[in-house]
Amino acid sequence: MRSLPFGLLDRRFAPAPAPGRVAFLKGRRFAHRGWHGGDLVENSPAAFAAAIARGDGIELDVQESRDGQATVFHDYTLDRLTAERGPVIGRTAAELGRIELANTGTYLATLSQILHLIANRVPVLVEVKSKRRQPARLCAAVRDALHGYAGPVAVMSFNPEVGRWFARHSPATVRGLVVTEENDKGCPGRSRRHLALWRARADFLAYDVRDLPSPFAAAQRARGLPVLSWTVRSDADEATVAVHADAPIHERP
Repeated sequence: MRSLPFGLLDRRFAPAPAPGRVAFLKGRRFAHRGWHGGDLVENSPAAFAAAIARGDGIELDVQESRDGQATVFHDYTLDRLTAERGPVIGRTAAELGRIELANTGTYLATLSQILHLIANRVPVLVEVKSKRRQPARLCAAVRDALHGYAGPVAVMSFNPEVGRWFARHSPATVRGLVVTEENDKGCPGRSRRHLALWRARADFLAYDVRDLPSPFAAAQRARGLPVLSWTVRSDADEATVAVHADAPIHERP
């Protein structure tokens, strides 16, 4: 028997969201890790305040602390942006909250604290950084931080298990799949992307701008999944996004 085409399987296992559910993702610029550069450090309160002042949405990252809290930080280790060393998950949220960000006088914060700062003023993309096969504890921490938050917000991850967890345990939360085709553009890579989409039951894609245009991204966009694109840093990237995506996640002055 002939195998079903990917398009039919996509509609079966990752149905397109209702348009109103994802409308806030379109036609909006998102500042990648906040508006950072110069004296403004990525994923810091100052970077988020600067994005809000410019009317940008915010993309931020969360890592799991040792006691299972969602801490706003990109790297898996503290080395690059703090005077400390070692994995983020090796410290409790309270311990992380005493670590200064790159001599800025500000400190690592929890997702709840940052959402309180943003206060519903702009849309937020929460990228869940998890290498774990079962990221349930971090996903639950993100869900708890989002509880009662009234602003437009979505979660996303390279790890399709994150989307799968939210589809099961917090279906009202908009969920996305982060995708790069780097070194994986052949038929096996195409199959892996569809499998990840089905596993995550994604409402939208956050796509590597270097891979656009992409038949996979175009097919999902055509059936109603918004495509955001990262990381936009040039006029050429902007032109690509204008044609092949719905919003940039950018690092541009």
